[in-house]
Amino acid sequence: MAKTYRPWAPTQSYLLPPSPRDWLPEGHLAYFILDIVGELDLSAIESVLQAKDPRGEKSYDPRMMVSLLLYAYCVGVFSSRRIVRATYEDIAMRFISGDQHPHFTRVAAFRREHLEALGGLFVQVVQLCEKAGLVKLGHVAIDGTKVRANASKHKAMSYDRMKTEGTKLEAEIAELLARAEAVDTAEDEQFGDSDGMDIPEELKRRETRLARIREAKAELEAEARAARASRLRELADVNEHRATAAPTQRRRRAAATTAKKQRSEAERLKPDHDDDDDPPDAPSLPFHRPRATPAGEPKPKAQRNFTDPDSRIMVEGSGAYAQTYNAQAAVTEDTQIIVACPLSNQAPDNEYLPFVLAEVNSVLGRAPERVTADNGYWSATNAAWCEENDIDVYISTGRKCRAPPDLQSVPKTAKERMTAKLQTTDGRDMYRRRKFTVEPVFGQIKQARGFRQFLLRGLQKVRLEWRMICATHNLLKLFRAAAA
Repeated sequence: MAKTYRPWAPTQSYLLPPSPRDWLPEGHLAYFILDIVGELDLSAIESVLQAKDPRGEKSYDPRMMVSLLLYAYCVGVFSSRRIVRATYEDIAMRFISGDQHPHFTRVAAFRREHLEALGGLFVQVVQLCEKAGLVKLGHVAIDGTKVRANASKHKAMSYDRMKTEGTKLEAEIAELLARAEAVDTAEDEQFGDSDGMDIPEELKRRETRLARIREAKAELEAEARAARASRLRELADVNEHRATAAPTQRRRRAAATTAKKQRSEAERLKPDHDDDDDPPDAPSLPFHRPRATPAGEPKPKAQRNFTDPDSRIMVEGSGAYAQTYNAQAAVTEDTQIIVACPLSNQAPDNEYLPFVLAEVNSVLGRAPERVTADNGYWSATNAAWCEENDIDVYISTGRKCRAPPDLQSVPKTAKERMTAKLQTTDGRDMYRRRKFTVEPVFGQIKQARGFRQFLLRGLQKVRLEWRMICATHNLLKLFRAAAA
């Protein structure tokens, strides 16, 4: 007797329509996302949609679109095309969309139009985590990771090469124009008329490239002037202090004169801006400026990327050079909740620490009790800032900080005091906890969810995209805590 099987008829229609709740198991992430979106304040998105003309094609429900994006980001689907494809092929995405399938351009447009509001959900999610008891600021670890920009490093060009290529292209364009004129003249004499299609097409390509190089060169020169002006203002501040504190009258007069000249030169280099030399969308965070000569001209190796000018070439963790941004995260020890996530294009980490901690205070209304960070964050200024704000900080000062303490000497400098602090039993124990607090978070984002490159371009857009990534990281932590 032949063995029989369970009935299977995948193309058979249902006699009664099934409930969407039967598609997914109890406690699925999709149910959780829908419940969370019901708790979020989406008025910033609603107000934009309600301000539009009610006539014409109806918009998709913003709750559905937000739910779809949050779930997609949680499971590592970031492309608008892949998100829409999943509404057909993935049961959870089809359930969340209510069996609706917006065109990928609608998804991309929704994300683009409401990016500020979507990035702002980070704060709401952190506050939900706090209400659930997942946010404890006894110990917060800080670290940064380089995330690739949506641009190739091969699309960057140095200032020196811009000048060389510009001169070369100008000569080639002049030669092509002369050749075109000669061909036109010769063919006019032979045939009476000529359209000269081949050479003008070649000429058009060169003229387009020359225009792009000139534009990038001008922008790089403007950044270099701004950087030099900023440096001159810093020097002027120092000399103005010396003008009142120097021990002799001659030194005070000399310092005052130097400060006046520096202020005047800074104004000449950047007359249309005030003392805030950061870009409009980055008023406080560190921002990378090209190195400039005393005259305010970019140094020969200063670079600018044609695809994403805000991104910079940095060294990744693997040691390779890539076009990236520097994404920061402050993470709680017990639950690995990200409580601050600033981002900029300045490669060194040491300038970020005050801004990261200030964001923690802004999001939660209080500062962490203890903070750990690797030696990339070390500076006497950072240590003093934490001390002034009553934050117990543990920052590695380098490999030497692990050497046995010299009990015969008394620490004098800020670096020696921090080194001695890290050599104590409590200091070693606290710093040891840093690596299993913050470093796994970047692994979860990059390896588990596959987020290794930004989709958007431009510093402000990339910042908001990073906030969406961190918000969905926290949602996953909240989901798993609720299911435990």
